[in-house]
Amino acid sequence: MKHLIKIFILFIFLSNAHKSFGQDTLRLSHNEFLSVVKNYHPLAFRYRLQNKIASAEIQKARGNFDPMLDAQNGAKTIDGIDYYQESNIGIGIPTWYGIELNGSYNNIDGQKINNSETLGGLYQFGVTVPLGKNLLYDKRRALLDQAKFAKQMTEAEQQILTNQLLLDAENTYWKWVMHFEIYQLQKRAVEYNQARFNLIRKSYEYGEQAAIDTTEALSQLQGFELQLQDALLQWMNTTQELSLFLWTDNQQPYDLTQMVMPAENMNNNNAFDNYASLFIAFNARPIQQHAALQFLFQEQRLLKSERRLIRQSLLPKLDFTYNFINQEDNRSKYFPLFQNNYQYGLRLEIPLFLRQERANVKIIQSRIQQNKLEADFKQQELNAKIATYQNELINYNNQIDIAERNILNYQRLLNAEETRYSNGESSLFLINARENKLLEAEQKLLQLKLKFLMSYNQLKWLNENF
Repeated sequence: MKHLIKIFILFIFLSNAHKSFGQDTLRLSHNEFLSVVKNYHPLAFRYRLQNKIASAEIQKARGNFDPMLDAQNGAKTIDGIDYYQESNIGIGIPTWYGIELNGSYNNIDGQKINNSETLGGLYQFGVTVPLGKNLLYDKRRALLDQAKFAKQMTEAEQQILTNQLLLDAENTYWKWVMHFEIYQLQKRAVEYNQARFNLIRKSYEYGEQAAIDTTEALSQLQGFELQLQDALLQWMNTTQELSLFLWTDNQQPYDLTQMVMPAENMNNNNAFDNYASLFIAFNARPIQQHAALQFLFQEQRLLKSERRLIRQSLLPKLDFTYNFINQEDNRSKYFPLFQNNYQYGLRLEIPLFLRQERANVKIIQSRIQQNKLEADFKQQELNAKIATYQNELINYNNQIDIAERNILNYQRLLNAEETRYSNGESSLFLINARENKLLEAEQKLLQLKLKFLMSYNQLKWLNENF
């Protein structure tokens, strides 16, 4: 119900727009509109949040390299016998190259402890080194690399999506401006023909004009009134489309309770003068720097990171662990390493058939090839789009020049016909025909300018994606 009331209020405002524009009328400029969309539109806000999520993913991946501190304390007593009392504290430090460092202090005492345990306090410092799998690359390094590549992919994707949002908004704005100007054209035509009809009717009443002329003038007036209502409807609909892009700073829809009018017109857009410089800008930029291609390039780096990790699974897992051990009250003797107070181990794991690993390599190879093919196609597609929009701009600009000259000719013909009519050499029918042609040509010019601006916007926001 609230939404219907808003639409009704807007309809009342727009329906009375041809009568007067009061002081409550809101003028909306092109730059102000784009600023509102960029800063307050929920989709633009969502895209910025996505970049924050990607940054948090990098922080999350770095967490795999965080040192881990652990501690435990325990005891066991049965029938008054203290089996053991144990306290232990340790720290593990993973490093970038797959080597893990660790240190601990353990204190154990009791009447029934395992023979492998050492009574009292025991210090231990050790290192685990992968000699096969995970030596050159491991999951921790892969996750961090992939998070970085994913962040760059997200930035490129959000840049494209944000610019697409602004492109849609800008096209909607100029479409709104065009329908407003068509409405203004129709309103002026109605006012002019109303004045003409009143004059002819008075002339008829004085016996200076034929009755058929009043019918002809009224018919023309009513035709323009119908066109005015249609123009009003189109402007109302595009105003509703425009409202989809108007939001407040807390991501709430802007309440259109005021008459909204464009502060711009189709003629004062600098695109008509700057489109040639936009062509030059494209020639100066390598197509590989476009965000759509950067997204695919970063995806390829991510896939290659995944392939590098998968290839590690083809290697046997051979881990060497060495721990230096020293009792709490003994003097430390570090060297020689394998003579006293040490513990070491070797662990070997070898998949026998490697069917899963070899299949994963084939899959990732195919995905990398798919990515390359997609990037090649996207590059060709972008070049084709750039050429298409450039051709459209040149062609529409030429059509606009022809249409403007054509309007001047129609205006001359209308003026000449009115002069002939005042001299009794023409008819109101011919004047109406000339006037209809002029109005049709003026509307055609506005539509051509909208097509030009939409092609210019496509090229401009394509350029913003570099």
